[in-house]
Amino acid sequence: MLKTNEPHLVEFLLQCQPGQPRTRGNWEVDHHGTPFILPSIGGITLNVQAGDPAFGWQGDHIEPGVSCTADTQKPFEHPNVGVQIYSCAGNVATVVTGEAKGAEGRVLGHHGGSEHVIVDFTREVKEKLLYSDTIIIRGKGQGLKLTDYPAITLFNLDPDLLQALKIRELDGDVLEVPVTTVVPAVCMGSGIGSAHVAKGDYDIMTSDGETVREYGIDKIRFGDFVALLDHDNRYGRAYRKGAISIGIVVHSDCMEAGHGPGVTTLMTCASPLIRPFIDPEANIADRLGFGTTLKKPA
Repeated sequence: MLKTNEPHLVEFLLQCQPGQPRTRGNWEVDHHGTPFILPSIGGITLNVQAGDPAFGWQGDHIEPGVSCTADTQKPFEHPNVGVQIYSCAGNVATVVTGEAKGAEGRVLGHHGGSEHVIVDFTREVKEKLLYSDTIIIRGKGQGLKLTDYPAITLFNLDPDLLQALKIRELDGDVLEVPVTTVVPAVCMGSGIGSAHVAKGDYDIMTSDGETVREYGIDKIRFGDFVALLDHDNRYGRAYRKGAISIGIVVHSDCMEAGHGPGVTTLMTCASPLIRPFIDPEANIADRLGFGTTLKKPA
């Protein structure tokens, strides 16, 4: 059990609602120069959930589950900014109105640009939702610290999910963190340079097929925990040799240049005190028991 400052965290009730699917209303162009019109961000996405493949969909930037916002008209203003920053991966989300009232889901993370918090609910629940329904997220996790590992910084991480990650403590103040995929620094694209990582995401570029296959990036699932090599996320998103960040995959592969599966940051360190190891079940669905899991029924 990793020691943390959990008793001192602030917990908010955050109110939001499902956001309608968005489109630019015109042709977009992929990294080969081919125009396309396909499903994209937002919506109550009925047939996609945590644990499903992040590749292979006829879409671009697909957000699994329910894409939530406090105000679709003002995505970069209050109160949506607060909902974005204070919602953390693993937080419990509850529907409080309508036919699905009382149903619970889990936050996967947040998607920058669309400014959505992405929440996983079962398909049965999603079938009952309306875009006017209200969802309450128990926002807890920002400010979470590992008391014995001050060089490792946490963001966007529910304390219960941290303990469910199956992290192992090694000699030399090193934490061994299970991930499904190790991503080289050269693949990190859209989102680099952001001032902080307490909201939003950044993308694993997938325009180079050889690199994608070499590192198994095309096997990534929604909700996977992945390691980003040589990336320091403490004060924004930046390249730093020897640094390492751990994130969770929140949206699908993309067709536009500079884009790919989106990653919300969970852990980061400027030196190699985080040691990733491959575990196919290093996914929020497998760790918390929802969505599409790899675990076999008992």
